[in-house]
Amino acid sequence: MTLFIGVVSQKGGVGKSTIARMLGREYALAGWNVKIADLDIQQGTSFSWQARRLQRGIEPAVAVERFGTVSQAVKAAGPYDIMVLDGPPHATMGTHQIAETSTLVVLPTGLALDDLEPTVLLAHEMVKKGVPAERIVIVFCRVGDSDAELAEARSYVLQAGYQHLRNVLPEKTGFRRASDEGRAPTETRFSSLNERAEAVAQELADLVQSQTNREAA
Repeated sequence: MTLFIGVVSQKGGVGKSTIARMLGREYALAGWNVKIADLDIQQGTSFSWQARRLQRGIEPAVAVERFGTVSQAVKAAGPYDIMVLDGPPHATMGTHQIAETSTLVVLPTGLALDDLEPTVLLAHEMVKKGVPAERIVIVFCRVGDSDAELAEARSYVLQAGYQHLRNVLPEKTGFRRASDEGRAPTETRFSSLNERAEAVAQELADLVQSQTNREAA
């Protein structure tokens, strides 16, 4: 049975596709049969990323396919162990379908209130539509060097009633350069950045396993 991981956001530029690609790469590296479903039919950033990856012959191969709807992606998920649903950059009815389908719903966000407020509002909307809050996790991306700002963001999310990852993705040129080459955040030229990204990926994988065990119990 296919596991679905949803990666969604209320606005663009917060690291959604970065997280989706990272999960796809890490699960593929671990031997899972994984596909990223790129549901952003206008931009198709994950699909374009895969083309750059294929051009450079980077292993492991990460399957990416564009889909116009969530239902189309779900119908095509049969052969795969995991499908990462890379949602559009703005909340739509499809966003809520992703949340309803997924074992874990990942909401990437920056630290500014301009990012945090719509992220929490989207989480509230999902819960109102019946998605359990424990299936939602917020990930801080493009984090700067201010510990105080990060602490404030953590407090904001917790007070809103949601969990967040302990590990974060910092704002680094190395991550952007890796993406330009068709690489995931765990495949940069810098071991320190790879380790930071690997910690985020592992924490998400642990949450997926925990949620899967909870739903099976």
